[in-house]
Amino acid sequence: MGSSFADIWNTYDFSSIQTLIQHKTQEDVGRALGKQGRNLHLDDLQALLSPAAAPFLEVMAAQSQRITLARFGHVMQLFAPLYLSNTCENVCTYCGFSAQNRIPRKTLDTEGILAEAAILKSMGIDHVLLVTGESSRVGYSYLSHAVKLLRPMFSSISLEVQPLSETDYTSLAADGLSAVIVYQETYDRAKYAAHHIKGPKSDIVHRLETPDRLGRVGVKKVGIGALHGLSDWRAETWFLGLHLQYLEQTYWKTRYSISFPRLRPHAGGTMALSPFGERDLVQAICALRLFGNEVELTLSTRERPVFRDHATQLGITTMSAGAKTNPGGYASDTVSLEQFSVNDNRTVDEIVTALRRSGYEPVWKDWDATYDGYSGQPACG
Repeated sequence: MGSSFADIWNTYDFSSIQTLIQHKTQEDVGRALGKQGRNLHLDDLQALLSPAAAPFLEVMAAQSQRITLARFGHVMQLFAPLYLSNTCENVCTYCGFSAQNRIPRKTLDTEGILAEAAILKSMGIDHVLLVTGESSRVGYSYLSHAVKLLRPMFSSISLEVQPLSETDYTSLAADGLSAVIVYQETYDRAKYAAHHIKGPKSDIVHRLETPDRLGRVGVKKVGIGALHGLSDWRAETWFLGLHLQYLEQTYWKTRYSISFPRLRPHAGGTMALSPFGERDLVQAICALRLFGNEVELTLSTRERPVFRDHATQLGITTMSAGAKTNPGGYASDTVSLEQFSVNDNRTVDEIVTALRRSGYEPVWKDWDATYDGYSGQPACG
C-alpha cells in the first residue's frame, strides 16, 4: 500500500496552523481575493479563514456566489437521510448514539427499511443517505442487503456508516452504492483523543485513511467534513482544504463534497463547545468555495431555516430535506432514538417552495440511474 493522507497530515501541527491563520493580514486577504477564486494556494485559504478576512465577508460571498453559479447554475440537489440503526460500539462525547448513553437501540429489518423508503419516495426524494451507528451488527452484510433492497427505488444511494475495507467498498459499489460520506470529526489529534474515548473510532489514522480506500476502489463520490464545535473552526476548515486538495490530485476521477455539520443537542448531556457561529459558518463556506471551485458543498437540517434559505446564495449546492435522525423516524411519530436534534423541521414541499422563491430549482437525484447501470432492475426481497 502506498502513501495516504495520514502521511501528509502527520507533517502538520494543528496549533501551528492556528497560529499561522491568526497572523494573516488584510493585505494577505486582499491578495487571495484578487485571484477571484483561481489557483488559490493553501496560504490563501489561511488568509480567507483568518480574523483579518472579517471585513471582506461580503466580497467573499459575492465571489463565492459567482463561482457557484458558473459551475452549478441555479439548482440545489436535495437528499434525505435514512437512519437504519442507532446501535454503536463507540463511546464519543458528542453523539446521541454513543454506547455509554442508555437509550433504546433499534436496527431496521427489511420491512422497516422498505416502510421508511416508501415514505421518502412519497415525498419526492430520489437520493437517499443510509446512516448507522458503528457496530458489527450493521457491518458489510447488513449494508449490502440494504443497498440491494433500495437501489431499484432510488437513483442515488450514499452511505454514512463505519469505515470499511477496500474489499467491502468494492462489493458495495457493485451492489449499487454511489457515494460514501465520512466525517473526520476533527483533525486536531488531541481533541480527537479527548472526544473518542473507546471503540474502533478511537483510531484516528484508520479513519483518516478511509477516503483513500474509497479513492483506490473508484467510488464515484466521497464526502468529507469536520464536526464544528470540537476544535478551532478556522484550522479545521484549513485541514479540510488540505484534505480536499490531496484527494482531488490523487484520485482525480472521483467527485468530492464537503459538509459543515455543527454540534447540536443530543442524548447524553451537554459539553463545552469551540465557538462557531453562523457568521463563522458563512466565512468557512465562502473560503472553501473560493479554494475549491468544483467541490460540492452540503448543508444539513442542523441549521435554522432562515440561514439555510440564505445559504443558497453563498455556495451551497446540496441540502438535506425533511430529515429524521432516528431509525424508523419517517414511519413513526416518535422522536426518540435521535442522533441529534434537527433545526430545520420544514417539510420537503416547504423547502422546495422556499428554493423556488429564491430562483433555484430542486434536483432530486445525483445522477440518472442509467449512469450506474441499475435502471429497471427488480427489487430484492
